[in-house]
Amino acid sequence: MTTPRSRTRRFLISLAAVGLVGAGSVVAGTPESADAHGGLTFPATRTYQCYLDGLAGGQAAGQGGNMLPTNEMCKDALAVSSYPFYTWYGNLLSFVDGKHEETIPDGELCGPGAEFKAFNAASTEWPTTALTSGANITFQYAATVQHPGSWTQYITKDGWDPTQPIGWDDIEEFDKAVDPPVRSGGATGPEYYWDATLPEKSGQHIIYSIWERSDSPEAFYNCSDVVFGGSTSEPTDPPTDTPTDTTAPTAPGAPTLVTASGSSAGISFAASTDDVAVTNHTVHDATTDDVLATVPYSGTGTGSAALTGLAPDTDYSVYVVGHDAAGNSSPQSPTLMFSSGAAAAATCSVEYDATNSWGAGFQGNVTISNESMTMINDWDLTWDFANGETVSQAWNATLTQTGSTVSATGAAWNSTIGHHGAVSFGFIGSGSPGAAPIFSLGGTECTTV
Repeated sequence: MTTPRSRTRRFLISLAAVGLVGAGSVVAGTPESADAHGGLTFPATRTYQCYLDGLAGGQAAGQGGNMLPTNEMCKDALAVSSYPFYTWYGNLLSFVDGKHEETIPDGELCGPGAEFKAFNAASTEWPTTALTSGANITFQYAATVQHPGSWTQYITKDGWDPTQPIGWDDIEEFDKAVDPPVRSGGATGPEYYWDATLPEKSGQHIIYSIWERSDSPEAFYNCSDVVFGGSTSEPTDPPTDTPTDTTAPTAPGAPTLVTASGSSAGISFAASTDDVAVTNHTVHDATTDDVLATVPYSGTGTGSAALTGLAPDTDYSVYVVGHDAAGNSSPQSPTLMFSSGAAAAATCSVEYDATNSWGAGFQGNVTISNESMTMINDWDLTWDFANGETVSQAWNATLTQTGSTVSATGAAWNSTIGHHGAVSFGFIGSGSPGAAPIFSLGGTECTTV
C-alpha cells in the first residue's frame, strides 16, 4: 500500500523474554501492544471508508497503491496526515482503562488519538453505508491483531445534527458483544462478526463502536457514518402487513484489473443497483467460490477491491456479487481472469546490532525498514554468518538456521511491514559475532545500516 506523502514511522515491537529452544526453532514473545489492531469494515468506519476511497482514486489515476481520495472529507483528512489511511485500524488509546468519557472530550470521539484528529470533522459528506431501520445486521470487524474483549455499539440520538461535532450526550447504547467469533474471508482477512438488531432510525446517523480489551487497558474507537432508508416495523394505524424486500440487486458489471503487483491486485467494477439500497459487494474466487474481499458500497455507482495475499506470477479468476440489507444477493458478475504479475522488488534497509556480547555468546538485535511504497506481507529475511555464529533462541520472529544461513520470518503480530514502516526482532547467538552480514528480504538485498 502506498501514499505520496506518508511520514516515516517505525513500529518498534517490545521484546519479551523467552525460554531456551534448540537452534533452528521458534520463540515468539507476545508484545504488550502492537501498533494497530482492528476496525469496523461493515458498517465501515470513517477511516476504512477513506482508505478504500483513496485506493480507488489511486487506481483510477493509474497510480495503484497511492492514496488519491475523491471524497472531499477524505481529501481533507489526507491533507493533515496519510498515516491514518494505511493504519485505518489503529484508532486507539493505550491506557484509557474503560474511562472513555473521562478521557475523551466531546467533539473528539471519532479521533481521540493525535494521529486521527482529522476524522472528528463534523459533516454530512463523509462516505456512508446504507442500512435499514430496525433490521438485523451482522457486524464485521477486522481482526488485524486478535484480543479478547467487548464491543459496545452506540448510535446518535434522534434529532442529532450531523453538522455538529459528536459528544457523549449525543449517543445511546444499543448493542454489546463479548468475545465474538472470528472467521476468515473478511474484507481485509480474519474478522470478528456478530449479529445485532439495528434501532429504529431515519436519515443520517453515526454508529459509534468501542472495543475494550479485557487483557489490557487499551481501547479502539470507530465512527461509522450510516444512512437509514426504511423500517422493518409494522405501522399500527392503519394496520397493514410490513412489505418484505425480496428483490435482489442487479448483477455488478464485469470487473476489470486496475493494478497487479505480484502479491496483490486491485480491481474495479460497476456496482449493483437495488430497489432499496445496496450494502456491500463480495469478491469471489471463481474456482472455489471463496470470498476474497468484502467491500462496503461506496454510494458512487462504482466499486473497487484490493485483493491481497496472492502468489506472484499466478493466474486468478474472480467474480463479484452485490448484497442488500435484507440479505438478497445479486447474480454474479462476469468473470475476470488475470495474472498477479511479478512480485514488486522491495527496497529495504536492515539495522544490525550485536555489540552486547560476552565470552561465549552475544545478543543480536535486528530492525528491518521497508523503504518502498508497497506493503510487504509475510516477510522473510535471510543472511549468512561469516564467523561460525549460531542462533540458540529468538523473540518476535521465527528463526531457522542451516549451516551458516539463517532465515527469519515474522510473528503473528509483525508479519507485515507497512510502506516506510519497520519491524524489530532479537536473538541470542553462540560464538563471537563477526561483521554485520548481508541481509536479503524476500530475495532482494537490503542496505545494512
